[in-house]
Amino acid sequence: MKKVAIYARVSTASQTTENQLIDLRQTAERMGYTIVAEFVDNGISGAKGRCDRPALDQMLKQAAQRRFDMILCWDISRLGRSLQNLVEILTDLQSMKIDLFFQQQGLDTSTSSGRMMFSVFGALAEYERELIRERVIAGQQRAKAQGVKLGRPSKMNDALRTAIKLLREKGMGIKQIAAQCQVGVGTVYAALA
Repeated sequence: MKKVAIYARVSTASQTTENQLIDLRQTAERMGYTIVAEFVDNGISGAKGRCDRPALDQMLKQAAQRRFDMILCWDISRLGRSLQNLVEILTDLQSMKIDLFFQQQGLDTSTSSGRMMFSVFGALAEYERELIRERVIAGQQRAKAQGVKLGRPSKMNDALRTAIKLLREKGMGIKQIAAQCQVGVGTVYAALA
């Protein structure tokens, strides 16, 4: 008999997970699964990461301990909002040999068609990451062409450069100068160059 965990989540405190839980319990009973744990995140956005969703974090820890074979989730959006985050969770679970069942989508990764859909999600996430990367690079190139200086703003100015040179001339060490001027050692070397 397959041991399963149920995961439910709602975004606001005024919502309830009860409908999700009822449906998932009925599905588990109909399929002959034994529910060993239920994990519920109330009032937490799906865009939040694992560290901000205590029930998700606990579920993934128990998955690593192989306390269950499958996770039942009412809808794919309950597990994650961003495709990248969702694929990371799915990949982690698959590496632990934990299957997923999404009721609303009828997606079951214990079947060959479910695994194929999982592969499609992975490819879409990779495509999405590549598009974002290309847009960022194009934006940086456009900004450079328009004369915008990229990167963190420098603290370096003429007064700081003069102060660093004077302190060095007085025989002060590089680390001491950096501490006194509240800059990094690299900034001190750059001012002295």
